[in-house]
Amino acid sequence: MPGLAELVNVSTSLTGLTVERDVQYGPSHRQCLDVYRPTGAHGLPVVVWFYGGSWKTGRRQDYRFVAAALARTGCVVVVPDYRLFPEVVFPGFIEDGASAVSCARQHADTWGGDPARVFAAGHSAGAYIAAMLALDARFGVRALLAGAVGIGGPYDFLPILDADIQPIFAAEAAARATQPISYVDGHNAPLLLLHGQLDRVCYPRNSIALATRIRAAGGLVMLKTYPLLAHIGIVTAFLPWLRWRAPVLRDVADFVHRTWAAPPPRAIDRAA
Repeated sequence: MPGLAELVNVSTSLTGLTVERDVQYGPSHRQCLDVYRPTGAHGLPVVVWFYGGSWKTGRRQDYRFVAAALARTGCVVVVPDYRLFPEVVFPGFIEDGASAVSCARQHADTWGGDPARVFAAGHSAGAYIAAMLALDARFGVRALLAGAVGIGGPYDFLPILDADIQPIFAAEAAARATQPISYVDGHNAPLLLLHGQLDRVCYPRNSIALATRIRAAGGLVMLKTYPLLAHIGIVTAFLPWLRWRAPVLRDVADFVHRTWAAPPPRAIDRAA
């Protein structure tokens, strides 16, 4: 959503925040991140935010409005770019996500964050990356995460019918291996799954199915749906003038700030 992002970011104030740009976490020009934090931050939770774009598009600069909103709730927010199709296919973008999380944990102290409270979060394709990092131990960061947040994400989307998406996952011989739901074992850090009930890009059944599977395995999950929101509306609800539509920002901030102090119940399902 570059056009929309350019408009909203113009009006996003950075007053009171410190921003560090172009931090390299890998050799590729796409393996770069920006850090947003309250000026004078110390010991704050760290949220690594992965944007959406069908694993084919996206720029970290377009999500200043999300990063600033989360930072103002008392978080260090890390927004990485990651390699996209056709430069990489599955699981290249997840591997980049793991590298970005590792970088965030390594530098958390320097940025005013707490390395023991690092969260992966994202919207749409970014929510997929966050969920895979939180559920699939093969990527090496599951045990490092204090929790994860998925907003309007695809977690159980077989068969892949979209011809534009099929090549991104075609190199994986076992289709089930591309699905976050396949890695549920009950040992994940707490997950918060948020979904708009009007979403027709990534249907709400993705979050419902994942929450149901995690619950059945004895893992920690919270599921919340918003009746007025569709796929883009759930992320634009971070904007100050659209927060009346649903408390997306508040729900994410509450989860991040409270998870460490008191683990959430095993499953909470509720509509906004």
